[in-house]
Amino acid sequence: MPSDSRLVEQLDPATTVLLTVECQRGVVGTDSALPELADVARTSGALGRIAHLVTAAHDAGVQVLHAIAERRPDGRGASRNARLFRAAERLPVRQTTGSTAVRVADPIPVSEADLVVRRLHGLSPLAGTEVDALLRNVGCRTLVVTGVSANVAIPNAVFDAVNLGYTAVVPADAIAGVPADYTPAMVRNTLSLVATVTTTEDVLACWRHPRRAR
Repeated sequence: MPSDSRLVEQLDPATTVLLTVECQRGVVGTDSALPELADVARTSGALGRIAHLVTAAHDAGVQVLHAIAERRPDGRGASRNARLFRAAERLPVRQTTGSTAVRVADPIPVSEADLVVRRLHGLSPLAGTEVDALLRNVGCRTLVVTGVSANVAIPNAVFDAVNLGYTAVVPADAIAGVPADYTPAMVRNTLSLVATVTTTEDVLACWRHPRRAR
């Protein structure tokens, strides 16, 4: 049994959603537009741990939501108000709607019950998307945030989740950013102030031995 009773309560399968952020082939896959980020996600073990979390969520009845960043072939509606967006337009691999680049990357499994939300703009998987409404409709109280990158989208997702009233849980070994040593510093100095920081194994242990909220 997990020793942290507070974490067990937070991760009640009935009120928890597991979010994967930009875990798509064109970002963390072998043909990534961002090879340094993809390499860190794989060599750190973060991508494999995300796959384990998704499998465990399926087994425990935890809702999984995959947040995908993409753009139309004509770029219509895409954000251009930051250096990051302009740089993305020059990358050799485009996250184009309907392409293999915007499919969930291996080895992460996707089930028919998973929700997939695709955004065409902005930095956050929550702000300005349908994610908040979907979370409320499935009774979410706790959002487990995984994926990339620890530089931008992950902290954005955590801040938005907290601002919207959700409890954010971050398995720190299931997120990645560049350089690799930036992620633990960001978790320690920023995310730990607003989220429950834990490990993949502790999350898995809670879902193996869930305690339903009363």
